[in-house]
Amino acid sequence: MADFLVAIGLVLVIEGLIYCGFPGLAKKLAAEVLATPENVLRIGGLAAIAIGVGVVWLARG
Repeated sequence: MADFLVAIGLVLVIEGLIYCGFPGLAKKLAAEVLATPENVLRIGGLAAIAIGVGVVWLARG
């Protein structure tokens, strides 16, 4: 459970860095997401999940 909380904290840090450091880029990316078809977002999400699982597996293995 502690590892999960650390992971959530790191996600928040990375998201905060993007919004704080590059607010214009964050707004542009949000507009791009709205214009992207749902199936492309799903494929991107599945790819991110697979890469994330792989990274965790390698790090913890």
